[in-house]
Amino acid sequence: MSTVGMSAAEIVDKCKQYTMYSWSAGDSVDPIPFARGEGVWLWDRNGKRYLDWNSQAMSVHVGHGHKKIIQAIQRQAEELVYVYAGAATEVRARLGERLARLMPGHLNTSFFTLGGGEANENAVRAARGVTGRQKIMARARSYHGATSLAINLTGDHRRWANEPGPPGIVRVLDPYPYNFSFGRTPEEISKNNLDYLAEIIATEGGHTIAAMLIETITGTNGVLPPPPGWLQGLKALLEQHDILLICDEVMSGFGRTGKMFAFDHGPIVPDLMTMAKGLTSSYLPLGAVGLSDRVAKHYKKNVFYGGHTYNSHPMCLAAALANLDVIEEEGLVDNARRLEPVMKAEMARLQLKHPSMKAGRAIGLFGMIDLQKDATGTPFAPYPSTSPVMTSLGQFFREQGLFTFLKSSNFTCIPPLCITEAELREGFAIVDKGLDLTDRHVAG
Repeated sequence: MSTVGMSAAEIVDKCKQYTMYSWSAGDSVDPIPFARGEGVWLWDRNGKRYLDWNSQAMSVHVGHGHKKIIQAIQRQAEELVYVYAGAATEVRARLGERLARLMPGHLNTSFFTLGGGEANENAVRAARGVTGRQKIMARARSYHGATSLAINLTGDHRRWANEPGPPGIVRVLDPYPYNFSFGRTPEEISKNNLDYLAEIIATEGGHTIAAMLIETITGTNGVLPPPPGWLQGLKALLEQHDILLICDEVMSGFGRTGKMFAFDHGPIVPDLMTMAKGLTSSYLPLGAVGLSDRVAKHYKKNVFYGGHTYNSHPMCLAAALANLDVIEEEGLVDNARRLEPVMKAEMARLQLKHPSMKAGRAIGLFGMIDLQKDATGTPFAPYPSTSPVMTSLGQFFREQGLFTFLKSSNFTCIPPLCITEAELREGFAIVDKGLDLTDRHVAG
């Protein structure tokens, strides 16, 4: 049935009646009936305009409605819509070669999936196959996807309803746990966490661990870059035990942090990396596993037991190629790097002004603001709950035309990489007004 001519209310009602929403109880959702998008802006069916302060699912890097990507999808549809994953296509050859040039060091092979969770599942499968080991280390403050293994590799509360999970997952603390500190200075934090990880490896038996999976920069659970030296120290520690490092770049990759990949800040090169989101800017679904020469060589002679019907889908690959062209031609990685100081300055200004703002963090255009209800830093809502204050703040942002994600006692600042400085400051002007509301609930 066509939705042409439906009112906003009809769209919402029918979506709620006939479809199921993720991570939500259906009766509680209040979805926005989006109708179109252009650049960093979205419009709903009633014509209300929203600044996309979250790149939708932290994924629309190039902005909405980019003609070059749309046209590439159209051309591919006219030429070849689909062939099974065992076929060879020109678009598959081109994207594989493009990613081999884009990924650093020994990462020269890609395995295409339909999303980030599926990419993480296959990265773990590849690591277990090449090492002959089963255990996987994963961090507590993390999210890796909603497929069966990926959700159980996830550390946050979204895992709980999916347990019990498979055996062999070794959960460890991050350099920055929720309510604990490994030290006062970044150097102390890095050293103490690495010492802790060394002890975990010793007690688990390093020879039993295939890989460690990390979000290079913790995403929805804090937007937390690792302390200086931690990535290099982790890679060296794992190499002592021939444990592979898998970097989940699903959210942080393709320019989000001001570099092409977040591990470039290390700088390190992992043994495997996972990609999605910014790979196509979500114009079509696509994920990928980047494999080192060592891992890829193993599967030249040994069967890789993984795959799905839509792996290497030609239309999705075409979207990725065009998206990478846009990122490069429009200098979006440089734009994220250039606007990072602007975002940090806006956050610093707001923190001085608003007692309800505890802290703000940003690397590139990857930002988050933490809120507090007193001067000691007590959150408005303890992890992983919410509160009336945060619900009211979310409603205010929506009324003011700012689309973002709120969680517990923080909210994201993750706009498309094509945003201008003026548009960035426009978003922070709305945030400024919103914090006036939360200031009223600060004790003392």
